[in-house]
Amino acid sequence: MSAAAGGGGTIPVLVLKEGTSRTRGREAVRLNIMVAKAIAETVKTTLGPKGMQKMLVDPFGDVIITSDGATVMKEIEVEHPTAKMMVDLAKSQEQEAGDGTTTVVVLAGELLSKAEELMDVGIHPTVIIEGYRKAAAKAIELVSKHAEKVRWNDKEVLKEIAKLAMASKAVASARDHIANIAVEAALTVVEERDGKRVVDLDNIKREKKEGGALTDTALIRGIVIDKEVVHPGMPRRVENAKIALIESALEVKKPEISSKIRVVSPDQIKEFLSQEKKILADLVDKIASTGANVVFCQKGIDDVAQHFLAKRGILAVRRVRKSDIEKLAKATGAKIVVNVKDISPADLGEASLVEERRVGEDKMVFVEGCKDPKAVSILIRGGSKQVIDETERTVHDAISVVRDVIEDGEIVVGGGAIEMDVALGLREYAKDLSGKEQTVVQKFAEAIEVIPRALVENAGHDPVIKMAELVAAHADGKTTHGFDVFTGDIVDMRAKKVIEPARVVKNAIESAAEFAETILKIDDIIAAAGKKFEEESKEEE
Repeated sequence: MSAAAGGGGTIPVLVLKEGTSRTRGREAVRLNIMVAKAIAETVKTTLGPKGMQKMLVDPFGDVIITSDGATVMKEIEVEHPTAKMMVDLAKSQEQEAGDGTTTVVVLAGELLSKAEELMDVGIHPTVIIEGYRKAAAKAIELVSKHAEKVRWNDKEVLKEIAKLAMASKAVASARDHIANIAVEAALTVVEERDGKRVVDLDNIKREKKEGGALTDTALIRGIVIDKEVVHPGMPRRVENAKIALIESALEVKKPEISSKIRVVSPDQIKEFLSQEKKILADLVDKIASTGANVVFCQKGIDDVAQHFLAKRGILAVRRVRKSDIEKLAKATGAKIVVNVKDISPADLGEASLVEERRVGEDKMVFVEGCKDPKAVSILIRGGSKQVIDETERTVHDAISVVRDVIEDGEIVVGGGAIEMDVALGLREYAKDLSGKEQTVVQKFAEAIEVIPRALVENAGHDPVIKMAELVAAHADGKTTHGFDVFTGDIVDMRAKKVIEPARVVKNAIESAAEFAETILKIDDIIAAAGKKFEEESKEEE
């Protein structure tokens, strides 16, 4: 980009670095909208139980087969900045609500598509942004109005919520089994914080092991550690376990500064070794004196210390990850000990059983039967790596939506019912507005309808006919009617138990609207010269 020097001169003044590209005005907005629409079209076909799957191959040849919107967005390597923003949009929805990632991306793409139509008829982006803000606020208000309050610990409702989150996934065959596990796990780790219910997903550990069937996936009321017992002389099974969690190493510390010791006789070496042995024996004695019969150590355990622990009949595991040590503390009630010399019986945790078992080709240590565990594990099994990875993503989605309902106690009806309620409500709301704002809100309502339309298209039905039937049902006051993807009929989806958390829908509308507003505000794209351009310039020189 250059500007001529004043007064009719022709000397170019370089403002931007050579090779920088610049797109301005409406062209910049249209370019961003085009990219957003392309990304939305990519994931649109994965929406709903009849959605298609994507095969993603990374540079190393590893294959991921999934219909999970968040995974598709995470794994596709996008170049354009708007596309990267859409990936962040999907990640944000995943973190906030745990589900609805495809919905938020498709909705964002549709909102921008409608904005483009509005710009074509001469409506300024600023007016569109203002209209979208009002429409989004009203839409969230309408979702709250149509939401149904439920008991946070109603297991039947929670199971239906979890099953719907898994309906579009490849592991749908085992969804009853996995839904039960997700509900039990979430209800076990629920805590009260500042007068609110909280389900911290970090307290539910997901451990994967190839082999077995999907139905072998199990909930462990405790923690599974992907390590084995350190010494062959140690017990492999300890009942009524008293568990010590040690942060420091059970080794003789090396001096912090380099030092030399002159040894003049073999007796001195023997004395050093016996002293080292005594230090380790004292450490083990100290642990054993508290009544501990199981030790989990975050760092190393010296061979000599292993020998003493084995002699005392103590089961020990070393180099346990810090996150696992913290989960063990929450599950067993143990306190993490930094210095072994300070350990006391009050620091120990309890479990009815600690056992090393062979799972697939590896050995793992199971800590089970904790009294009131605030951390649990889900051991995921499956025939292949792809199946296990997809199952883990499915389990995460199921736990996340269950968490939403436990924390909020609000559900809405799925199958496109809530979206149709919101769209009709927005059209009524638009009548109270005047001029261009009315048109903008009506377009927002049209954009919301993309979700039921995508469900119809992905199920192989005619969207024109089915959408007309759906609008007619809602106009008659049948607010819980939606599109049944399996039969192709417009039926009462509440009666069919097709429900989802209100948080998923609210967050999707809010995030998609904010994303659309951000993109519409951009009227200048200044892209720095890439490395390729710089290399070519050097070669020319």
